[in-house]
Amino acid sequence: MPGMQRHSLPSSVTSTPSPFGERLRHWRQHRRLSQLDLAHVADVSTRHLSYVETGRASPSRDMVLRLVDRLDIPLRERNGLLEAAGFAPMYRERPLDAPDMAAARAAVQRILDCHAPWPALAMDRHWNLVMSNQMVSVLIGDVAAELLQPPVNVLRLSLHPQGLAPRIANLRQWRDHLFERLRQQIHTTGDDTLAALLAELKTYPDHLGGETVSLPGEHHGVLMPFEFHTPQGVLRLISTTTVFGSPVDITLQELALETFFPADEDTAARLRAMVASE
Repeated sequence: MPGMQRHSLPSSVTSTPSPFGERLRHWRQHRRLSQLDLAHVADVSTRHLSYVETGRASPSRDMVLRLVDRLDIPLRERNGLLEAAGFAPMYRERPLDAPDMAAARAAVQRILDCHAPWPALAMDRHWNLVMSNQMVSVLIGDVAAELLQPPVNVLRLSLHPQGLAPRIANLRQWRDHLFERLRQQIHTTGDDTLAALLAELKTYPDHLGGETVSLPGEHHGVLMPFEFHTPQGVLRLISTTTVFGSPVDITLQELALETFFPADEDTAARLRAMVASE
């Protein structure tokens, strides 16, 4: 669908930052670490860490960077912690359609286009579709129109009863797989928007009038089978997710590529025929 392949990433919500110590304590507890645990891995004294958390001592920039690295805090939140400690943010955040992101955007689109005729798409941190190749548009063209209004949420599109869900043979298995990925992301980021999305998705049915199958070949965190009914026949696919390894831009760190591969020759032939007929 023309015009649906590129959308700006949603702007982040700004708020008054809390004191550094309060934010640090939140992330330490979120990671289920004691002050002693964090002090050990960050090579600081427990007393000094306690003083930093209570505001009795101010951390250096080097200490802030060391603590956020040991706590594996996302780049977006690292900027907030740096600012709360009185330092300039370190990581840039630019919309994917910004002029100075043209090279990165073109590289991502090339990856997606070169994956054709197999489906491939790119999502932002809230699972909103930002780019895709031609096959994605072919597969989702007949879902409810309201689900295709930007920003198109990939999870909602996949699991909604008026979306792709009625056509997914292994719906319960696919749903459980997506929920586990979403839970892991919520744990990593502490993002309230993702928590609200998970709560919404849990209200959707995990079966829609027929038997749902559990397919072999699932490897947690690596590969996931996906069986999908189309007018042209059943597509048996394998899904895998890719993220950028070490970006210094928040937008790129939060971008995920979802790519599908045919699981058999019949599916490969059907996908080629579907693209050729467009």
